[in-house]
Amino acid sequence: MAAAVLGAALFATACSGGGSGDDGSVTIRFSWWGNDERAQITNQAVDAFEAANPGITVETESVDFNAYFDRLATSVAANDEPDVITMGGAYPREYADRNVLLDLAEVAEHLDVSALDEHAMAGGNFEGTQFAVPTGVNTYGLIANPAVFEAAGVPLPDDNAWSWEDFSRIAAEISAGSPEGTFGVEDPTSPDVLDLYANQHTGEGLYSAEGGIALQAETAQRWWEMTAGLMRSGATPPASITAELAGQPAPEQSLIGQGLAAMKFGWSNQLSAYRQASGADLVLLRAPGETTAQGPGMWLQASQLYTISRRSDHPEAAAKLVDFLVSDPRAADFIKADRGIPANPEIRAHLEASLDESRKVEFAFVDRMSELVDGHFVIGPTGSTESVQIVTRLNDSVLFGRVPPAEAAQQLVAELNDAVS
Repeated sequence: MAAAVLGAALFATACSGGGSGDDGSVTIRFSWWGNDERAQITNQAVDAFEAANPGITVETESVDFNAYFDRLATSVAANDEPDVITMGGAYPREYADRNVLLDLAEVAEHLDVSALDEHAMAGGNFEGTQFAVPTGVNTYGLIANPAVFEAAGVPLPDDNAWSWEDFSRIAAEISAGSPEGTFGVEDPTSPDVLDLYANQHTGEGLYSAEGGIALQAETAQRWWEMTAGLMRSGATPPASITAELAGQPAPEQSLIGQGLAAMKFGWSNQLSAYRQASGADLVLLRAPGETTAQGPGMWLQASQLYTISRRSDHPEAAAKLVDFLVSDPRAADFIKADRGIPANPEIRAHLEASLDESRKVEFAFVDRMSELVDGHFVIGPTGSTESVQIVTRLNDSVLFGRVPPAEAAQQLVAELNDAVS
């Protein structure tokens, strides 16, 4: 049975690769971030893997997202990282550049990726080397609560045509028609939304394909002028609430999870968790402004990625675990779409008959977006993982009135440049 190692114990076990028994059995370690529900279903999938591979024992390790990458950095510095490491965003590229990750071609005999979605695979391929395997396919848009819209007397938007001006007006109307403390939208500022917004307005997001900063200060200024206006109109919460929510990743702690907001930007695979937290039939909406002259800003990407430590003592066993997690129905029966819509079409087909209503909505939305996005997505270079802290800090400065949008925009571009240089 898999041992779930939580809290401060993460990455505190023996060095990467675990051990080998006298009978040839091996022990490997597998880490991810997430809540108790994810830990439960992941451990069930690992139990199924161990039953199918009696010579391999898997020690599992998980903490919440805010602590995960700090713990990973500490374990890597101590040469003590897990064998199989869950990654996301720009982290695979950053750790690949640091020579931490295994070239998966070395374990191709035990890890067949030929059936996986090509666009999702690109998120783990750098300079022609595949370092990561997608757990699933994901997209970024708006999570919305139709009940809050209805209670405020505001119809859901036509998300094939609405603009950012429409978005601002609708959010303000919802706040005006709702009880005090309920808002049209949670403050939308994040690196992901800025990436989307910049793509719509200039054809490039935060980063260039060459690894530099593509974001223009004028674009960031327009963004913060809009979001400051949202707060002044009451469409978004006061700065104090937004600052408090920035450190609360759990769905039940969000405004939409508490039924106190009509909209929130988020990932499609988060829909089920927010539905559960709110007890409402939340839906997914296409982002505003997707029909601009520059083209859509939304994209499809790997929701998360599995990587293998280059220093693993048992890379073949680690590869077998990854292969099982992404391509075996026995794992899919537990994990389902928790880590995004499976990148393996055979697994998608296997799950479709047993999907609950939340997952059906998610699957349908991703299918819809696959016909509308242009596939343009640039993975952030090494150092880009600092963008969350940079954007959050400057956003607080704007919302609290300490720094005007124009000055914050200039600082943002400068600090992002410093982070990736």
